[in-house]
Amino acid sequence: MPDPPHAAAGPDAAVDEIRLEELIVEAQTTLPFELPGLANRCASALGLGSAVIYLVDLQQQLLIPLDETLEPLPVDRSLAGWAYRTVTPRVADADEDVIVWMPLVDGAERLGVLAVRTASLDGVRMRRSRMLAYLFAMLITSKRAYSDWLAARARTATMRLPTEMLRAFLPSHTIGSSRCVSTAVLEPAYDVAGDAFDHSVVKDILHTMILDSMGHDLNSGLTTSVAMAAARNARRSGGDLADVVGSVDRALAQWLPDHFCTGVLCRLDAVTGGLRWVNCGHPPPLLIRGERVLDGVLDSPPQPPIGLAGQLAPAARQVHETALEPGDCVLLYTDGVVEARDADGAEFGLDRFTDFIIRSSAAGQRPAEVLRLLIHAILDYQRNQLRDDATILLFEWRPQYQ
Repeated sequence: MPDPPHAAAGPDAAVDEIRLEELIVEAQTTLPFELPGLANRCASALGLGSAVIYLVDLQQQLLIPLDETLEPLPVDRSLAGWAYRTVTPRVADADEDVIVWMPLVDGAERLGVLAVRTASLDGVRMRRSRMLAYLFAMLITSKRAYSDWLAARARTATMRLPTEMLRAFLPSHTIGSSRCVSTAVLEPAYDVAGDAFDHSVVKDILHTMILDSMGHDLNSGLTTSVAMAAARNARRSGGDLADVVGSVDRALAQWLPDHFCTGVLCRLDAVTGGLRWVNCGHPPPLLIRGERVLDGVLDSPPQPPIGLAGQLAPAARQVHETALEPGDCVLLYTDGVVEARDADGAEFGLDRFTDFIIRSSAAGQRPAEVLRLLIHAILDYQRNQLRDDATILLFEWRPQYQ
């Protein structure tokens, strides 16, 4: 929604700059569980009433308040959820006040929402509410890296040990820049073991990866964790795509010689649209262009899974190349996505999978919201009882937005 018409703020909206500076300094050492109180004090210094922080839960179904005395809100059936889903502010009357629901976003990743209560709303207060949301998105991002409390607040069930280990290696669900965005989802959220995803931006290069390890136990999680660590080590050492795959092959052969995983690794030049990829025994990536799937464009000759290359393949993996067009989307997925079955045994299937993404994107949904809706549709299809891990990663080249 657009900001209210600009008007001079009344004296009740004056900013206490000295107090605000003190609070920003205080924020550096504020513990995560103290963030609710800090949010209220910052709101007051900005001439606003109060502020409540809500974080989205692990499955993106609930918005959970950091104030433990308050109740969660549904993502799909609330004004707060609307702000989260659309990444736009929403306004509601609350007795004699107004509540502004501001999305909490770090870069391209949706964290939750901020509920700002104020006596009245004008352009000045709207901008200050937005500034407050930006500030607390950065604070939450910086503090959740070391806070078990923030991690626990975002959970609604007990997590199995293999999943705990694997999730410690996973990056943010969504990353992006003005030229590209990559987003991923993974289920079952508390019981996954063999699937994993990774994405990273190195200058103008987007690296993406999806993995599916054999089994569903601690060794499966260990296999994908070692694979992700080896890939990151090679990327951070300046290796190209072939070096990255080779590094993962060698790491698994050395440390886990009896374990392997399938996977797809991609490298997108976000300036030119040049895409390079390696497929190691995995379902081929899908290219969506102009609201249709281009069949076979990203197919490639089969190569053995990662970790078996020393036994079954040449020393160097085959790297494939193509050129994307602006607006193209590339989908990576594990077989648990399309093999989900309903009560009658019918598979969710590849056509249903791609059609859902195309229709949701055409309706104007952002990539992260498209995947949130899709993974919930897959869970509903199989009555929340997935037979296999299901992971989806979607990245989009959009240089027209820079």
